[in-house]
Amino acid sequence: MSYPLREIGPCKYEIPLDKTKGMSVPGIIYSNKELIKGIENDESLNQVVNVARLPGIVRASIAMPDIHLGYGFPIGGVAAFDLDDGIISPGAVGYDIGCSVKLISSNLSQSQVLPKIRNVVDEIFKSVPSGVGRAGKLHLSPSKMEDVLAEGVSAIVKEGYGWTTDGERIEENGSIHFADRSKVSQKARERGFPQLGSLGAGNHFLEVQVVDKIYDIETARRFGLNFEGQVTVMIHTGSRGFGHQVATDYLEIVEEAMKKYKLSAPDRQLAYVPFNSKEAQDYIGAMGAAANFSFSNRQVITHWIRESFKSVFKREPEDMEMNIVYDISHNIAKVEEHIVDGKERKLIVHRKGATRAFPAGKKELSPVFRETGHPILIPGTMGTASYVLIGTPRALEETFGSTCHGSGRVMSRTRAVKQYTAQGVSSSLESKGIYVKAATKYVLQEEAPLAYKDVDQVVKSVECAGLSKIVAKLRPIGVMKG
Repeated sequence: MSYPLREIGPCKYEIPLDKTKGMSVPGIIYSNKELIKGIENDESLNQVVNVARLPGIVRASIAMPDIHLGYGFPIGGVAAFDLDDGIISPGAVGYDIGCSVKLISSNLSQSQVLPKIRNVVDEIFKSVPSGVGRAGKLHLSPSKMEDVLAEGVSAIVKEGYGWTTDGERIEENGSIHFADRSKVSQKARERGFPQLGSLGAGNHFLEVQVVDKIYDIETARRFGLNFEGQVTVMIHTGSRGFGHQVATDYLEIVEEAMKKYKLSAPDRQLAYVPFNSKEAQDYIGAMGAAANFSFSNRQVITHWIRESFKSVFKREPEDMEMNIVYDISHNIAKVEEHIVDGKERKLIVHRKGATRAFPAGKKELSPVFRETGHPILIPGTMGTASYVLIGTPRALEETFGSTCHGSGRVMSRTRAVKQYTAQGVSSSLESKGIYVKAATKYVLQEEAPLAYKDVDQVVKSVECAGLSKIVAKLRPIGVMKG
């Protein structure tokens, strides 16, 4: 089904409120004219409308320019619900709970790293386990793993995997306060615990990058991005099998609870429960534990990246100033305070394939970012740029402080495997000066750059709409795929 899209502002389109379709709010899509051509007839717009039909939704069902079809709720979607008469939906968070992007800076230059890029990527590949179902090499006691679920990154740093200052540059200091490990199943523990410190597969990656262009010199320096040609490392991964099992468990629980409460959803994949119900509160606690697992997973990987650079360059990570720029989630739901119709309200904000974009002054910000707003990390694909952005007051006014999260697929993995060869993808990247190492040939085919939207256009869209500003552009020189 196609929907009428009405342009209502710069890079902003509306699916008008239609009560005959059960909508209680309009759908809002942020996109420039280049990308809207591919969005206007996409199935994901059906999901935008379905979300607009959920109880207690506030302001709009929102979609970012990287929108594509997801499980019930579109990837690239944002929805906020009133705490009193609103809901929570596991499908609106997704299976990879707490999936995030993390960026590490250094004082190394491209001229120092490029001659050794194969050594660097190969060393990281050896150090960081990757692939579908692949276990990590970290072995903590069961009690220490329970601490990870409750405390997040601080528990891992206590074990020697990181610096005491790392938490200052991680969302929520790397510890979700509403986590409740008692709400997590034994199956999630059995499936996920062995995978702590591993990358996973699919669109997850590690990239050695170079700062290609700085647009906002002062903000970039405050983030630790000091010069063009500076080497960084980007990590994109999540909560692995642990988060997937938490999502699986609670989708079943919530579907059953809907029968008990005599509720109906526009799509069974959008199963939901009232926010104040026991099932909702149990899910929130388990989701928080999965997010803590996810932050900790990337923290262990950060440690091994630092150790890999140490092995190749024979220098201490501290000497190379391998500091965290930021680590920020794009699959999570949180209770936040926002101004709606001139009044401050507490809302449960779902972001699935969308990134928090809080500008300067928000109380949730770490003191490190109180005067600038936090960095927003937008990864591209293996052969394209990634970006660092900063949020704006308009994002708070329109999208509950949210922006895009990446490129967004335009081609299924099955079609990509048929259309591209691993050798062709590898040769294309090599011709651009990018060394790639992948666990399987299929992941190169599935993740071919042309299977995704143009990340430049995605970022231009959110800047055009006034949701974010570009701080710096990064480009890959070495890529590891799970």
